[in-house]
Amino acid sequence: MTRRPGSAAEAAPRARLRLSLQLADPRHRASLARSDVLRWLRAALAVPAEITVRVVDEDEGRSLNREYRGQDHATNVLTFAYASEPVLAADLVLCAPVVEREAGEQGVPLAAHYAHLVVHGALHAQGFDHEDTPDAERMEAREREILAALGFADPYRSERRPR
Repeated sequence: MTRRPGSAAEAAPRARLRLSLQLADPRHRASLARSDVLRWLRAALAVPAEITVRVVDEDEGRSLNREYRGQDHATNVLTFAYASEPVLAADLVLCAPVVEREAGEQGVPLAAHYAHLVVHGALHAQGFDHEDTPDAERMEAREREILAALGFADPYRSERRPR
């Protein structure tokens, strides 16, 4: 990868990362190469981390969203952050059918949408949020910067937001 001066890739030192990638719903195995998920996470992380990325089906996604957020539907990504120091510990849960549906609706490649949601979840794990406008603008700007450095288009060009 060629780094441009001042780019997100140059600005963020390569933090230590331990990844567990779990494909409970294996339908997108080809779109989720471990090396790609590692690259996406490293681009989004500013601290050493231990992260589990779990890809689930609609039933597991709905169950987790209902249990932890009180919403009775599957969502694209859920972030569970457990510790921030000395190492960030978090789980990112991606619901394969929702991610696939959204990618189709947005007209983006499946891998690009997965990259966006992995970056989005990693930022949540580090304390970013989008509950109010200033926070959402800050988080979206950081997502755009990271994804551009990874070679992906602006995920908010059509104003679709992860739920």
